[in-house]
Amino acid sequence: MLSYVKVNLTRTNMSTRANNRLIRIGGACGFWGESPSATSQLLVEGNLDYIVYDYLAEITMSILARARAANPELGYATDFVSAVLEPNLGEIAKQGVTIISNAGGVNPRACAKAIRRLIEDAGLDLTVAVVTGDDLIDRAEELSALAPLEMFSGQPFPAIESLNSINAYLGAFPIAKALAEGADIVLTGRVVDSAVTLGACIHEFGWGGNDHDRLAGGSLAGHILECGPQATGGNFTDWEQVESGYFDIGYPIAEVAADGSFVCTKPMGTGGAVTPHTVGEQMLYEIGDPRAYVLPDVICDFSAVSLEQEGEDRVRLTGAKGSPPPGEYKVSATCADGFRGSQTLFFYGFDADRKARRYAEVALERARDRLSCRGLPDFSETRVELIGDESYYGKQRALSGPRDVSVTIAARHPDSKALAILFREVTGMALGAPPGLTGFAGGRPKPSPVVKLFSFTYSKNDVEITVEIGDDRWIAQDPPPDEVYDPDGRERPSPPPIPSTDEERVDVPLIRLALGRSGDKGNKANIGVIARKPEYLPWIWKALTEQAVADVFGHFLEGSVKRYYLPGSHSINFLLHDVLGGGGIASLHNDPQGKGYAQILLAYPIPVPCSLVEAL
Repeated sequence: MLSYVKVNLTRTNMSTRANNRLIRIGGACGFWGESPSATSQLLVEGNLDYIVYDYLAEITMSILARARAANPELGYATDFVSAVLEPNLGEIAKQGVTIISNAGGVNPRACAKAIRRLIEDAGLDLTVAVVTGDDLIDRAEELSALAPLEMFSGQPFPAIESLNSINAYLGAFPIAKALAEGADIVLTGRVVDSAVTLGACIHEFGWGGNDHDRLAGGSLAGHILECGPQATGGNFTDWEQVESGYFDIGYPIAEVAADGSFVCTKPMGTGGAVTPHTVGEQMLYEIGDPRAYVLPDVICDFSAVSLEQEGEDRVRLTGAKGSPPPGEYKVSATCADGFRGSQTLFFYGFDADRKARRYAEVALERARDRLSCRGLPDFSETRVELIGDESYYGKQRALSGPRDVSVTIAARHPDSKALAILFREVTGMALGAPPGLTGFAGGRPKPSPVVKLFSFTYSKNDVEITVEIGDDRWIAQDPPPDEVYDPDGRERPSPPPIPSTDEERVDVPLIRLALGRSGDKGNKANIGVIARKPEYLPWIWKALTEQAVADVFGHFLEGSVKRYYLPGSHSINFLLHDVLGGGGIASLHNDPQGKGYAQILLAYPIPVPCSLVEAL
């Protein structure tokens, strides 16, 4: 029989740890499928209080939902149990390290059950807690009746029969409650990525719902840890400067203080690098407005955050500010939206790009003819992309033609049979193709379901969050806001002043003046640009206008571009709306997550004074 206890989490109980004590948190996972090696690496480092794991993305939720539908014992990140915990559980228990993970996916109770079996088999005494309440799929009819509109596109709520998953993005206070009740391992479903870190901070330092600046600092620590080695040299613009390459890259550790400031570091003796630039790139990764980074527990302002090197592979971050959170959760539903498929071939030799494009055009023409003969409608969408002809650079592409390219022919259709027809034509016309075609090894690809993302907001008061340990159960709501959230009522920092000079100017590529990092949020992409030196920033700001960035990505962009200034880190963030062809596995783009967009922008020419060029 479950016991129920109502808990008010506006203020948590103070931890037994002193408030002047640092807590050390290791970030061991940034996505489902990442190498499991981080856990053992962090345990070798030792002296950690927590190790946190972020497994979930919107598409992951849909995959896990389908797994649970096929088997009620699945629906979680199984390799968290088999590849992470099983080989390391003894050492975790020996060191007393607390584990926090959203590996529970859409079935955290089943995940907890599997972990408890491991603990029992190992003869250990560890307490497992489960946080639930994010999964709203059983309320699909109720939500449909409310007729919420998609928060970005304004589209109507999907048909109920098409839905795969519906999950609210929960916050960190229920995690803190689980820790307060003695959990050694905390499993959640969908929480915001940074919550696994913030929950530990709330528990350790007794932060309450009104400690906005501290909550923002803890959330920033979580944001730095959530993508693992992207903070320690992974995906870094100056990749060749990363110590010892990437063979044994170190995973990040945050040493968090009670005021919310923290130091980012990594295990001694590992590869990678921790500098203001490697950490700064991760700070800008996948954010929108840096003065209004909206989370369930706090709205963060990262615009004044400063990053200072305080020792080898040690960077201190200070200056995060916070304000009350919104009264709603963001909720993301995933739904079936037909099928998609793509096939990639190669051409080499003279005029390789023109040959590849013509081949793709004819394959699509022939496929459309076959569809018509079978009474099937045209493709919902088609796309042909070449890698090797610099078409991703749009107006910045080189004038000389390439001699080897890959060509991807992609399409969407409500019926999977239409994709099979396309693949037959792509393969079947090979003997009647221009010369230089290759790449048919492995046979034809198979159509795959398209998963569409639908995001909306839902009142926190209508979502009941629970913490379960054994037969005990607590209702543990995130704290409500104490004032109305107004995203447009925020004062913006003044842009950097442009120096007055009559000196002759010369164009240099942005990469000589700045670093860049890009990522995705649904159908949006962000590109963060960090000036290598503060004196470069005014010239970058002058040249990289919203219109300039829109022109660079005009071959992808269907929406607008917004530009934001972060004076604390001498950086700029660009948010590109409707630029990823739907994003995730709804997109036909070769880069559906915008991971390489910063590389494109770094080629943009920036006019600067000749004297500045001489100093580069």
